Amino acid sequence: MDAGQFRALIQPGADAESCPARNVLDRIGDKWTVLLLAAMAEGPRRFSELHRMVPDISKRMLTQTLRGLERDGLATRRVYSTKPPSVAYALSPLGETVLGPLGGLLGWAAENFIAIRAAREKFDAEDEWSGYAG
Repeated sequence: MDAGQFRALIQPGADAESCPARNVLDRIGDKWTVLLLAAMAEGPRRFSELHRMVPDISKRMLTQTLRGLERDGLATRRVYSTKPPSVAYALSPLGETVLGPLGGLLGWAAENFIAIRAAREKFDAEDEWSGYAG
């Protein structure tokens, strides 16, 4: 993909509602979404399983993220009539289609993690604005 194709995809000047890239990436680009999609890649998971797999997510944020994935058609929620009732979340067919691109991005992150960390450390050590928060 060349620069012009990237530019066309982000639709400069469009708002987030009408730009497919911004609209969808608002969901997919969230760190919790990426981690939860990866956690569900091998099959359905109960809420507590997902929470154990991503322990630094709050239960509230886990619930919100799962509801967003359901709303976008990327995940399904199934309630089992046990006592107490149990719930399992799984990728929908649409959600499974994101695993290929997501796997590429996660692989890239793993391959470049050390180089990126080194670049951050170098930047922070040399940058006169390293304490700048804005």
